[in-house]
Amino acid sequence: MSLISVAELAEQLRGPQPPVVLDVRWPIPGPPDPKGYLKGHIPGARFVDLDTDLSAPAGGAKGGGHPLPSAAAFTAAMRRHGVRKSRPVVVHDLSNGLAAGRAWWCLRYFGHPDVRLLDGGFTAWKAARMPIAKGEPEPVEPGNFFAKRGNMPVLNADTAAGFPKKGLLLDARSGKRYRGEDLADPVRGHVPGAVSAPTIDNVDASGQWLPAKELTARFRSLGVRRRAVGVYCGSGVTACHTILAMTQAGLPTPALYVGSWSEWSAQGRPVQAD
Repeated sequence: MSLISVAELAEQLRGPQPPVVLDVRWPIPGPPDPKGYLKGHIPGARFVDLDTDLSAPAGGAKGGGHPLPSAAAFTAAMRRHGVRKSRPVVVHDLSNGLAAGRAWWCLRYFGHPDVRLLDGGFTAWKAARMPIAKGEPEPVEPGNFFAKRGNMPVLNADTAAGFPKKGLLLDARSGKRYRGEDLADPVRGHVPGAVSAPTIDNVDASGQWLPAKELTARFRSLGVRRRAVGVYCGSGVTACHTILAMTQAGLPTPALYVGSWSEWSAQGRPVQAD
């Protein structure tokens, strides 16, 4: 399973080999929130900067808003946080996992075998009256994780363009952005042939994930069957949440279009608006 509950995490943190906990606070659409982390976090959790630890510098037409970091850069970042391949990792953000999903996906893509996301995030941890630490964390022993690319499927702009003809391309942005109604987007609309599948619909109003059966039913209703599935969002962050949701539902792992709409639109590619 790809999720872990507050109770399960608390028990594991008391065990002989506690997981590395990574706090990925990045209120949508950013920036990262290290000040919020310092005001209160899970004891021992390490703050991870989505913009620098989980992404390369924005590339516009070449990579979009959050390109993948190089294997060397990701190795260095994860070792700095104490990540080891032999030790489980739990990622979370403030609540619904929209940002932490990127950490889950990156760790899986770069070869970590045991990564889970905390259901409900730090909000659920606080609501359960679990211990909370403040300020800077204690130094950790550097990890030995070695990142190797290619352990999760990906799409580029060219393969995403042809994907609706052979499979299902999901747009994980809001329905308003998909339909071209959001004035905040410099280019409004969606990739031709893509199907609207807002990531936020994977969780309930409190930020807790829907049960696996409900997730399965949701994706079946969107057309997920035996055909291949690709997912994109604004800049390759929240689409990772939908990829995690499909694995949680027991469905085949879809491919991530990393550059997503930020790259597609910057390249002047065809746009559809409904």
